[in-house]
Amino acid sequence: MTPAEILQVLQSEAPEVNWFVDGDGYKYEVEAVADVFNDLNAVKRQQFVYKILNPYIADGRIHAVTIRALTPAEKAGA
Repeated sequence: MTPAEILQVLQSEAPEVNWFVDGDGYKYEVEAVADVFNDLNAVKRQQFVYKILNPYIADGRIHAVTIRALTPAEKAGA
């Protein structure tokens, strides 16, 4: 998958999240920024993103992904 294809999947499944995807066709970096993460701990945030990407990881279209899930306030301070 290309980063654009992954971005399209993420945006269609969770349009309330601001997504950024980069990668080289093997390893990807996903950044997600949204208020939905306000009440979630780090594990739950990762699970939110993995729930969307798991079918693509399971069938081998995504090999490795690094996820950074932030609230808007955390992003502003980052």
